[in-house]
Amino acid sequence: MKLLTPLLFIFAAADSAVGFKSISSSNSQRRCSSLLRSGNDDGVVSIDVSDLGLTIADLEKKIPTQNFSLESSGYQSTSRLPDVDDEGCYWVENPEDIDVTLRIPGLRGQPAEALNVLFSTTTTSITAFGRIVWSTIQMGISDTSDCTFLTLDGEDEVPIVQLNVRKRDLDERWGGFILQVGEDSIL
Repeated sequence: MKLLTPLLFIFAAADSAVGFKSISSSNSQRRCSSLLRSGNDDGVVSIDVSDLGLTIADLEKKIPTQNFSLESSGYQSTSRLPDVDDEGCYWVENPEDIDVTLRIPGLRGQPAEALNVLFSTTTTSITAFGRIVWSTIQMGISDTSDCTFLTLDGEDEVPIVQLNVRKRDLDERWGGFILQVGEDSIL
């Protein structure tokens, strides 16, 4: 099996002629050919990579997912109000789970020790002193037997709730954590 050295090609197209110097890999003496612009003016840019020894069959092979993983992250609002974007939910998604950090402004003043998290396959609820005060419908289905949480005291008396939500369907992309803030949220 032939191992390929990753190369980064940056293409820049301009109305005038485009010229690039050859790029060399530090691990080998191979050099990539310079960028050539096609004779017609249809904007097609081509590269001669014949010196890499690749075939079309090599390029059509499926990339093995066990060799790497993709991670995505973002912020979402924890408010039901459409005009309010408090960015109170920061999530990091991996193929197997999603890590969530919640800083819900409506929980200001609540002691972290009085908070609890209830997980179901499609929802997550936060309780304060045993009463549900905030809930969300999740973007995907979770495996409730492998979900965990941690509550911490935060800045400005807003507690931090950290969640690790295991996905039921591994490798399914949620693209966020909050689909909708629950109707029963009293905050």
